[in-house]
Amino acid sequence: MGNPQSLRKAYSKKAVQKGWLMYDWANSAYFLVITTAIFPLFYTAITTTERNGIESDVVDFLGKTFINTQLYSYIIAASFLIVIVASPLLSGMADYLGRKLFFLKCFCYIGATGCIGLFWFDPQHLEWSMSALFMANIGAWGSLGFYNAFLPEIAEREEQDLLSAKGYSWGFAGAVILLLMCLGLIMGVGDHLTRWAFVGVGIWWAGWAQVTFRRMPVKAKKKPTGNILFKGFQELRGVARDLKGKTRIIRYLLSFFVMSMAIQTIMLMASSFGIKEVKLASDELILAILLIQLIAIPGAFLFSWLSKKWGNVTVLLIATTLWAGVCLFAYFLVNGSSMFFVAAGIVGFMMGGTQSLNRSTYTKMLPDTEDTASYFSFYEVLEKLGVVIGMFSWGYIEGLTGSMRSSILALIGFFAVAMILLASIPRQSRVAAL
Repeated sequence: MGNPQSLRKAYSKKAVQKGWLMYDWANSAYFLVITTAIFPLFYTAITTTERNGIESDVVDFLGKTFINTQLYSYIIAASFLIVIVASPLLSGMADYLGRKLFFLKCFCYIGATGCIGLFWFDPQHLEWSMSALFMANIGAWGSLGFYNAFLPEIAEREEQDLLSAKGYSWGFAGAVILLLMCLGLIMGVGDHLTRWAFVGVGIWWAGWAQVTFRRMPVKAKKKPTGNILFKGFQELRGVARDLKGKTRIIRYLLSFFVMSMAIQTIMLMASSFGIKEVKLASDELILAILLIQLIAIPGAFLFSWLSKKWGNVTVLLIATTLWAGVCLFAYFLVNGSSMFFVAAGIVGFMMGGTQSLNRSTYTKMLPDTEDTASYFSFYEVLEKLGVVIGMFSWGYIEGLTGSMRSSILALIGFFAVAMILLASIPRQSRVAAL
């Protein structure tokens, strides 16, 4: 028997890039159906009870009481803590052993299994039920670090903005297709089939990811010597040494860290805000979500185009200012469905562009290295640590005030800090490629 790696089919550069794009197509269904559209509606409805004519959104979890959306934000934040601990260690091992694809597969299957597990969600056993969401989120976000780490391997520096934008666009398109299929099933047959939408996400995610798994390049493994865990930490220590003294990339990463506190929290909690604060009907929320997805596609390509003219950092600075403006708009003016649609349209337009440009900006700043997984672990850890802070801040303020609207104030503060950090990047770094 020959070396299994030698049996892999040799694909053209274009085919490899399309294979990479397919993972966005595959796993974006989780972010749309589970964290944005169908599951938030399902979760809010199934965990809201009525006693003596009074509606209650309080749930019991591990012997304590929480507002249902507060608990949701805490569970999501806790899952990010697991990814934060695991990602740097596994990324270092992936670079040392040439196992990026292996870990990408592992997290993909963990996430898909968690989605399927939501089929058995039971509000009477929240501890077990929320563990499926916990596992699904770990899989979704844990896989992205290894997925993103392939970008500098498969595309030249001048191609990365456009390929990153295509990734998000493919993801939005694929997620919308699956969402429409799920909605057609639910509306055509009945609400009792809602749980099957979660199973559908798991199958869609793991199924389409097979195209990526077949086409991604696999480097020869290094022969293990010594303690493999220690080798992982060695990789990370090397990255830390390489970043030392690089003012541009350090300031960018700090701004990205603070920006993530706000942007990812908005994306994770926007649906719950619409349901509870704005009192949107189910069809209104779904329509707003579809609007966000469709507008995100041209937004991603526009940001890529603008970055060539003005530079990545300048465009990100403008985008962060607009994000802060949307938060102010939501806090003061979003009290009905029409204003929610306006805010959703702006968020959708900026969402894909900001995310894709953040990814490609960091990729451009990387030094020439083969240890891309280790470098992207820094990126992913900062993003996820930002989400933890953002989600816990949101949940804590909601629990303290009883209103999700008050939580928006923290997001405005995060964006303000991110703007200051972006503005501190030397001006010469904001022109040309960056």
